[in-house]
Amino acid sequence: MGADSPQPVRILVVDDDPGDVLMIEEALADSDVDKVIDVVSDGEEAMEFLRAEGRHEQARRPDVILLDLNMPRMDGRQVLGAVKQDEDLRTIPIVVLTTSNADTDIVGSYTLQANAYVTKPIDLDDFNDVVRRIDEFFGRVVVLPKRV
Repeated sequence: MGADSPQPVRILVVDDDPGDVLMIEEALADSDVDKVIDVVSDGEEAMEFLRAEGRHEQARRPDVILLDLNMPRMDGRQVLGAVKQDEDLRTIPIVVLTTSNADTDIVGSYTLQANAYVTKPIDLDDFNDVVRRIDEFFGRVVVLPKRV
């Protein structure tokens, strides 16, 4: 890529539900925003990826994280807290994308400095629309921090 070519938006999807991951990937593929999608299935793997450790030594820093809250081993709340406390990672925008619409989860996520909280719609068309809007917002509207 030349100096003037915009780099693709790098999206890290952190979700343990293969069905949801597939729907997210399909919705993202429908948009014309140039992107690279990486997927991890739990919080421990997410932190490994973000720190380029273990099986993710070659991982590239994402521009945005789509984070599910309810996962095994290390849940989304713990990931959110760890990322926002990490000097090197805290500037990565995190969109909590989860099935929970509980006030405690919403307030808790924003308290931990989530950049947005989105409840996964049950209807497939609505789900696709929500993911495409997130993609469009972070791919075209928002100015993201430069990768270091």
